Amino acid sequence: MPLTLPRRLHAALAVGLFTLIGLHAPNAHAQEKFTYLTNWYAQAEHGGFYQALATGLYKQAGLDVTIRMGGPQVNLMQVMLGGQADCIMGYDVQTMKAWEQGIPAVTVAAAFQKDPAVIIARPDVKRFEDLKGKTILVGSAGMVTYWPWLKERYGFTDAQMRPYTFNIQPFLADKHTAQQGYLSSEPYAIEQQGGFKPTVLLMADHGWPPYATTIVCTQQTIERRPQAVAAFVKASMQGWKSYLSGNPAPANALIKKDNPNMTDDKIAHAIEKMKEVGLVTGGDAATQGIGIVTDARMKQTFDMLVAHELIDPKKVDVKKTYTTRFVKDLKVMP
Repeated sequence: MPLTLPRRLHAALAVGLFTLIGLHAPNAHAQEKFTYLTNWYAQAEHGGFYQALATGLYKQAGLDVTIRMGGPQVNLMQVMLGGQADCIMGYDVQTMKAWEQGIPAVTVAAAFQKDPAVIIARPDVKRFEDLKGKTILVGSAGMVTYWPWLKERYGFTDAQMRPYTFNIQPFLADKHTAQQGYLSSEPYAIEQQGGFKPTVLLMADHGWPPYATTIVCTQQTIERRPQAVAAFVKASMQGWKSYLSGNPAPANALIKKDNPNMTDDKIAHAIEKMKEVGLVTGGDAATQGIGIVTDARMKQTFDMLVAHELIDPKKVDVKKTYTTRFVKDLKVMP
């Protein structure tokens, strides 16, 4: 099942992180081995990477790519620092927080222009403002990321917040409760089990700024293997274009092979939602290409973290947490 934001964040908190010196390079040497570690079990939200693998895009780029699945017990940072992965699937908030902890982590591309984090409510709720006074279930990672932003933006209080246990039953049992979720996961499960279509409020459409499903690499990897990183980024973004605008069957077959619990209906629903809200092809990607990362957007995320005292600006130079070198000239247009 696709993953909720905080579980993704927990996985990403373990992100083995790096500093990317922006070296622009052509394709890597023929069949250079390269391992990418995802943030959860294989799913449609990883589809572009699987598509690049299944259709030979990585091979054409000179790479012998292995996609490794993350999961609830996988510490991405340890795996990365142990040399078992070259780059990982990251998230801006964690990448910036890593620098605060002395870990140089650099985002080199962003597959998702929007974070799929949502708040789910009953059909009578139409806007975030309608949630005032209602109980909102929030996971531990959400409490230190988007919850402070929601409180400041909409006047919510800690008194109305309760822990989310990654179980939709409390939401189904209490019509006055809302909960966090992941765009293509919990809303679909609620509709199937609850028999009604819930209101789904995508925070990214209301000003929540981070990118998601990013490619994050270590300084050492970038310094030693800039050609491989450049080749991986380009082929991956071509994979996303193919997955969403072409035939996704090759990737879906690999996804179900890696994750036998993934079903055709869940994959189809996730693809539909990714297209519907423009997770990959919307925003700046529509005019600058899939995978784009911009200075303005990264500054917006950093400033948000500083404003809510979620990061120490004295310890983090935002310009070191990302590079645009690998994506600004790709122009993989939707």
